[in-house]
Amino acid sequence: MITKTLSIPPNLPLSSPKSSHFPQSHLQFLFSLKFPSSTPHRRPQFLRTQIPQCQNPSNPSPPAPQPQPQPQQNRHLKDTQEAISKFLLDFGISADDSDSISSNCPKYALMLIDSVKDLEEWNACTKDTPAEEFGQLSFKDKVIYMAKDKGDCGKIALLENLGLSLSSAINVARYLSTESLPSLVQKVKFMKDLFFSGSADKGIIGKSARRMMLHLSIPIDDDLQQTLSLFEKMEARRGGLDMLGVSDASFRYIVESFPHVLALPLDAHLKPMVELLETIGVPRERMGSIFLLFPPIILGGINSIKRNLLALEKIGVVDEDFAKMLLKYPWILSASIQDNYKEILSMCHVEKIPKVMIDKAIRSWPHLLGCSTSKLKVMVENFGALGIKNKKLGRVISRSPQLLLRKPQEFFQVVSFLRELGFDEETVGKILLRCPQIFGASVEKTLRRKVEFLASIGVSEDHLPRTIKKYPELLLTDINRTLSPRMKYLMEVGLSKNEIAFMVRKFSPLLGYSIDEVLRPKYEFLVNTMEKPVKEVVEYPRYFSYSLEKKIKPRFWVLKRMNEECSLKEMLDKNDDEFACKFTDRS
Repeated sequence: MITKTLSIPPNLPLSSPKSSHFPQSHLQFLFSLKFPSSTPHRRPQFLRTQIPQCQNPSNPSPPAPQPQPQPQQNRHLKDTQEAISKFLLDFGISADDSDSISSNCPKYALMLIDSVKDLEEWNACTKDTPAEEFGQLSFKDKVIYMAKDKGDCGKIALLENLGLSLSSAINVARYLSTESLPSLVQKVKFMKDLFFSGSADKGIIGKSARRMMLHLSIPIDDDLQQTLSLFEKMEARRGGLDMLGVSDASFRYIVESFPHVLALPLDAHLKPMVELLETIGVPRERMGSIFLLFPPIILGGINSIKRNLLALEKIGVVDEDFAKMLLKYPWILSASIQDNYKEILSMCHVEKIPKVMIDKAIRSWPHLLGCSTSKLKVMVENFGALGIKNKKLGRVISRSPQLLLRKPQEFFQVVSFLRELGFDEETVGKILLRCPQIFGASVEKTLRRKVEFLASIGVSEDHLPRTIKKYPELLLTDINRTLSPRMKYLMEVGLSKNEIAFMVRKFSPLLGYSIDEVLRPKYEFLVNTMEKPVKEVVEYPRYFSYSLEKKIKPRFWVLKRMNEECSLKEMLDKNDDEFACKFTDRS
């Protein structure tokens, strides 16, 4: 700590009773240029609490000081900002940077103003040469003098400019004592550009953070604990974690939580790490989401990333998978997350789930690695109750790994809903095996609405189980974007609502086909080229399921050459050998 010693007159009264214990010949006032380490978050009040203002002997009770006029305060603040800007320029940063920092560190400016006032009050009580010399300085020079005395070389101003409180800025500045101001300014610009340049990710980073926390149920290491502490700070502020991807809102909390990040060398640490991530396929504009969701990655550097990526090879991750998994779940580089993989493998071995299938599930949805095996076992048992075990279970979780993270009560709601529609337990299990995504959907917002839609177009309650059993994916098809537009198109080409309902009962996937890619081209070929009435598809709606180029057209032209007339079913509902035997072999 650098200090300046100012002599105190021996007859000056002190407010502290302990001050009388010091020999007056040695009585001194140590004017600290930095805050003591025991009180890192307190602003120094210099002489105000210990030494009263000079008193007139004839008037021992001086009047209370009058508030400074507002114009005077504004002028002092403006002069202080200009002085800070000049002070910062001396460290080698640009004029634009110094002006930007000095205009956005109000608490630091007020601290310097208070320091100047405190020293002026003290100098009014002494007549020594240093006091007189200080009194002759302009106000701006006094501010610069006090700024130099702080000994932080402008770092506190820079940190407050980033959004840190004054006490936090003072604390973080201690970690950066060996850093030059120009170097810090350069690193701040580099990191902000790296973290927040991907504007498309801003809205989803907070959602990703909440999802990752929601499914975390294992003991965590220090890196994850620090990350969760950062998220808690963000969540407690206005906007919460939704502001994690916004520079002005979150960068200060990252610096507060991980102060060493600004001490990392730019050329030897930060840039090589960016190059490594680009090498494995992470686009630069997407890197910000990785660093914001797991800041300890930055501190670990390239060796740590390489070591953790090597561990991912155990789950069958190949080069092109690294980037995808990191972007989905940056916590996969955490030691505790990787350790949990061993526990999951052990559970799957007991349940006879093939390793290749659980690895595929993890690559698709790495959030599984944050879930404890005790929670995973609950869902495995629920699947088993429906007859889904061993390899069947592997097929389900490899296609829809999110189901393992489903709350049991939500899973049972779907099972109960299907039972209400008339399906027995065995059929529910078959639906789970064929279309596991149904069991991750909301009963009220998704499944029941589809059933109501089918009823509205004429699919009766008696026909619902058969219709859904043949094509359970119908329960996941969007009404507004898929089902209703298909209905509208089919009615436009001449089919009635009842006819469409009849077609859906016979061929459930009908309303799932694309209008432009399937329905329209096959309808136009049917009517314009084959010269058949549209009503023929009512009796045989499966016509829309066959390939126009590979089956419908070739067989039609064969029949055309042979001058044969037949129904759509006779033309298409046969394999190639049967078709050839009936039509082409007769010649």
